[in-house]
Amino acid sequence: MGSSNLDKIISLQKNAANIRNLCILAHVDHGKTTLADCLVASNGIISTRLAGKLRYLDSREDEQIRGITMKSSAITLHYRHGDQEYLLNLIDSPGHVDFSSEVSTAVRLCDGAIVLVDAVEGVCPQTQVVLRQAWLEKIRPVLVINKIDRLILELKLTPEEAYTHLKKLLQQVNAVTGTLFTSKVLEERAEKVKEEDKKCETLSEDQVYDWSSGLDEVDDSNLYFCPDQGNVVFASTIDGLGFSIKQFANIYSQRMGVKAEVLLKTLWGDFHLSAKAKRIMKGAQAKGKKPLFVQLVLDNIWNLYDAVIIKRDKEKVAKVLTSLGIKVMARDLRHSDPKVLLSAICSQWLPVSQAVLSMVCEKLPSPLDMTAERVEKLMSVGACRFDSLPKRTQELKTAFLECSSGENAPVIIFISKMFAVDIKSLPQNKQRPLNQEEIAKRRELARQRHAERVVGEKTAAENNEEVTHSHTVASECRSEEFSPGEIENVTQKDSTLEKQEQAKEVFIAFARVYSGVVKKGQRMFVLGPKYNPAQGLHSLMESGGSNWISGGSDCVSDVPHLSYCSIEGLYLLMGKELEELEEVPAGNVLGIGGLEDCVLKSATLSMSLACPPFIPLNFEVSPIVRVAVEPKHPGEMPKLVHGMRLLNQADPCAEVLIQETGEHVLITAGEVHLQRCLDDLRDRFAKIEISVSKPIIPFRETVVRPPKMDMVNEDLGKQQKVAIIHQVKEEVSHSSDTLHIHPSGLVTLTTPNRLATICVRATPLPPEVTCLLEGSADVIRTLEQLNASLKEGKNMDMSCRSLDAIAGLKARLESLFQGRKWRNTVERIWAFGPRRYGPNILLNSIKDYKRPSIWQCLSWGSKADEDGAPGAALRDLDSSIISGFQLATLSGPVCEEPLMGVCFSLESWDIESSAPRQHQDYLPEDLKTQESVADSRVEGTSKDVATGPGCYGPASGQLIAAMKEACRHAFQAQPQRLMAAMYTCEIMATADVLGRVYSVLGKREGRVLQEEMKEGTDIFNIKAVLPVAESFGFADEIRKKTSGLASPQLVFTHWEVISCDPYWIPTTEEEYLHFGEKADSVNQAHKYMNGVRRRKGLYVEEKTVEHAEKQRTLGKKK
Repeated sequence: MGSSNLDKIISLQKNAANIRNLCILAHVDHGKTTLADCLVASNGIISTRLAGKLRYLDSREDEQIRGITMKSSAITLHYRHGDQEYLLNLIDSPGHVDFSSEVSTAVRLCDGAIVLVDAVEGVCPQTQVVLRQAWLEKIRPVLVINKIDRLILELKLTPEEAYTHLKKLLQQVNAVTGTLFTSKVLEERAEKVKEEDKKCETLSEDQVYDWSSGLDEVDDSNLYFCPDQGNVVFASTIDGLGFSIKQFANIYSQRMGVKAEVLLKTLWGDFHLSAKAKRIMKGAQAKGKKPLFVQLVLDNIWNLYDAVIIKRDKEKVAKVLTSLGIKVMARDLRHSDPKVLLSAICSQWLPVSQAVLSMVCEKLPSPLDMTAERVEKLMSVGACRFDSLPKRTQELKTAFLECSSGENAPVIIFISKMFAVDIKSLPQNKQRPLNQEEIAKRRELARQRHAERVVGEKTAAENNEEVTHSHTVASECRSEEFSPGEIENVTQKDSTLEKQEQAKEVFIAFARVYSGVVKKGQRMFVLGPKYNPAQGLHSLMESGGSNWISGGSDCVSDVPHLSYCSIEGLYLLMGKELEELEEVPAGNVLGIGGLEDCVLKSATLSMSLACPPFIPLNFEVSPIVRVAVEPKHPGEMPKLVHGMRLLNQADPCAEVLIQETGEHVLITAGEVHLQRCLDDLRDRFAKIEISVSKPIIPFRETVVRPPKMDMVNEDLGKQQKVAIIHQVKEEVSHSSDTLHIHPSGLVTLTTPNRLATICVRATPLPPEVTCLLEGSADVIRTLEQLNASLKEGKNMDMSCRSLDAIAGLKARLESLFQGRKWRNTVERIWAFGPRRYGPNILLNSIKDYKRPSIWQCLSWGSKADEDGAPGAALRDLDSSIISGFQLATLSGPVCEEPLMGVCFSLESWDIESSAPRQHQDYLPEDLKTQESVADSRVEGTSKDVATGPGCYGPASGQLIAAMKEACRHAFQAQPQRLMAAMYTCEIMATADVLGRVYSVLGKREGRVLQEEMKEGTDIFNIKAVLPVAESFGFADEIRKKTSGLASPQLVFTHWEVISCDPYWIPTTEEEYLHFGEKADSVNQAHKYMNGVRRRKGLYVEEKTVEHAEKQRTLGKKK
């Protein structure tokens, strides 16, 4: 970039009113990067001829090869609109579902978004996702309907048919926005109704509530996309064509003598031009007239494509050029590819960059227009509401809204991600161009050296002895300056430094300044996600209000989740290029260097301790695909560990962990994401050869109700049931005398020291409850945090939003637990698991034990007096029961995978007063502690877990182990099943390849849920579910089978029970007849179970050879 352009951008950065921070959002292959190329070309950075072909913002090699964007890239552009100059911080984001986390990082930094929709494919799954992300982040979108050339060249629609098609497409997009808006209004309305109900508790029976009443009161006219509002552009980015209604209104207002405002309102809609009355009139559809949009806009576009592309009529092209007043180069007219001529015409007549950038400047908000609702949402983290934050924190809201760059304004920065660049690409490490003085000096030095060399050659020819003598003198002089050892050390150091520089990757923070001016060399606080501004301000007051940033690490270390950093470099992001800056004012997107040791993935930086951390990014896709990675040469393990640490920092969605077995596991969002991460690890971060395991597929274990039908859909008779009971009794007889399993499924287990006996029963949870618990993990985690705070006696300010969410979860659970079997279940919940927030429940069914409710935070204010009641006290070793339950649900007995949808009911927990003599020899101390524990049980006194005499002794450990084993045996006493992770698969394919798509899905255990044909096209939209275990290579196979005409989008959505029993063997006569004695047909659940057990090193019961015999040949060799 030239220095003049850089100076211009720096000056524009200071005017926040003319800054637009925007990102481009769309489904994959809808034309985001092509549009970005057109906008970049408008600034002269690349040629307009290369726009759409160069893919300037796709700087990675694999992005160019695959033809899809894999990371969000930013570039700064300037545009003159009218009398004003605008600065545009443009971020191009990926459309592939595997990289939707990159979309989240881009959306957080922006105030507006350009949403692209393919004119033929319409609203796709990822289009809905990006619209929802924009809605959640409270940013304003504008719409670009792209690839309208496909309506002409592929679908061959007439202008009238295309107009109808575009109207339906707009309705589809607005329907998505309307759904989001309706849900928000109804939620707010429901909250108001709750508040009113609290004020007046008694309502009349005749009163009926109308849920739609809130929708009529709210103005939603500005939310929807409509061409006459100026927030819609029609484009063909590959041809450089783009126009809005406003452009044609300005063109025709001069020719027709009609006001531009009138044309702007009538160009889109049911209006037509009456030739007799010479007026614009309503009712075009009823009268069978051409709509104004077709007559004045689409007919001209269709005529242009007909003359240039379809018929290639040179005379007609010449007339078009004359009527438009456009001059085209002769080589473009002679070019064999008509697309070249078309793009040359469109780039002068209706350039897409002008239409889109004008719409952006007019319709998208500046940083000064940030809403108070968005600011409060960004600053309200976790269970804290905005009103409960300290006063100094609430005062920062004005700094956000004003977006001030004054000296007294607090500096607040949010970092959405860290991305790695080569150290050579930093501006300070690049070779800068020489000025005239430096060129003259170097030229003079080169002449002097040449002259000396010529003189030396002449003297060498005359007298060789003098030359050798001079060389020895010169070597002696050099040896006086440096010894040979010192010279070798210097050269070695230089070589090592060069190698380090070549291998080093530097991290740049992708950030935005929300307030103040950030300067190079500044020291700032790094606020962790759990940082509490109240604690920081309290510590600041205790220290006397001194300057903590200059105080160093001693002051900062006293406050949890708080550290400080130094801003080493500020960069202007220009795609793959970086430009160095000295300072950046508020409202701008920038890159920050030197934070790799302070920030892992995202963080909030501030000069004020009153600033709270921003809410975490909202990722639409969770990582599900796991692989184990190891180096091919064991000695390179440190390089692998270092490389995986860098990869974890560079990718916002990837996760890296070390399992208990010592394996280094990489978790990614999908197959394409996994391949990109492995390439980065191999080529950029670790730079070693690595071995990658087969994908580690996650499963879940569950229990189901006893089946009524066998594998051949026959009723299970008494004979089968007797066989099952007999089999269970045999297992019990082989077990120890401390375990007893009742035929009803009740498991009784005694600890090895004979002091405690517990009875546990396992039952399957209703599927609706399991889904609710899985989707409410954040609410349950908040509930556990609140209960822990109350247990420790901390006074935590709970937000109404969190309490409402917890109360809503309780109410939904009560509504779902129906029937006599689940009576009073919600109040008896002891714990959730695994990890205290999973989709499994531990119930307290002990008659004489009433422990504090898990929902106690909901009634904390009203029932604070009842804390000391003896009926609501914790027993000693209560936490041991919970720990055993957590361990049991973390790894099940089938293949050591987590449990899901299981309810364990603890029906008895007895403590014996004395132990048998055989245990007194080796547990004398334990006996004393257990006797005291037993006495406390008999007396019914309440002691906290932490104060119990034997809470951390051998008794506690034995009780944990006993609870874990009891849960496992109770689980095995019920019909066991595996649950498979399932992808929801969206496939768009033509009718020709529909059968091939179905065959690939059937081969991989897929199931088609829905099939729709898009109206007006021959494209089918297929929705199916596919097991994650069968998905690897699915996208490549379906592209090969369909010759690239179908491409799937896989999103992990749910878990599904595999109907087949993993331990099934034929038992009835019908099953023997159907499956044979060996039953060697494929049992999918058994295959998955053995695969997981084999990978984990567990015992696998399988026969490798059966009935082996020598092969016989009938024919003899001659």
